[in-house]
Amino acid sequence: MRRYGPAALLLLTGGAVLRITLFGELYLRYVQAGLRPYLIVSGAALVLLGLVTVVVSGGGGGGGDGPEEEGNGSGHGHGPRVAWLLALPALALLLFPPPALGAYSADREAAQRAAQGVGTFPALPAGDPVELTVGEFSSRAIFDSGRSLTGRTVRLTGFVTHGDDGTWYVTRLAVACCAADATTGKVEVRGADALPADTWVTVTGTWRPEGALGSDAAWPPVVDAGTLTRVKQPADPYEKA
Repeated sequence: MRRYGPAALLLLTGGAVLRITLFGELYLRYVQAGLRPYLIVSGAALVLLGLVTVVVSGGGGGGGDGPEEEGNGSGHGHGPRVAWLLALPALALLLFPPPALGAYSADREAAQRAAQGVGTFPALPAGDPVELTVGEFSSRAIFDSGRSLTGRTVRLTGFVTHGDDGTWYVTRLAVACCAADATTGKVEVRGADALPADTWVTVTGTWRPEGALGSDAAWPPVVDAGTLTRVKQPADPYEKA
């Protein structure tokens, strides 16, 4: 078994990577869509390397029953057993892929805003409601000197997080590369009852200005809800940072 251990680890890891990239969109829980080709190449390379290792290990038999091997087995027996722990993350990814980051991850992070300063934003598309990401809405609400959100009906989609005193937010995590660098954007929702944390919703409503542009009082921005709809988690749960 020790002979084929490295090959098994390579095959498990490569198979797990290929499973989440070739046979669905699970990889979007962890990385940006643009990284898919690199994951496929990496997974295929690991599987190929594992198969080569099997062939090489299988062809290197004979002469393994002497005293030297026996001594190695008793003297270093813990090494291979501990090394098999490396298979656990690959098995977990293969059999039980973790969910996308949610309310817990969002609540752990303090409010972080882009250092873009107050300025004029491009005009919004014609027609209401206008579909915006949580990040786009937040940026315009906090920094847009042209007040482009005034009088417009917007539609935001995200998951529910809870604050103090009964406040709740439609929240989205933004990633630049992968889930490890995720940052939080959220919009306080007023005029609608909160749903349980991590419930995905679409909120249609209007912006309620709070505080001076660019100030702490303007964060988080507020939307007065007209309608609130429970929706399924999208295939790609993250916004692009």
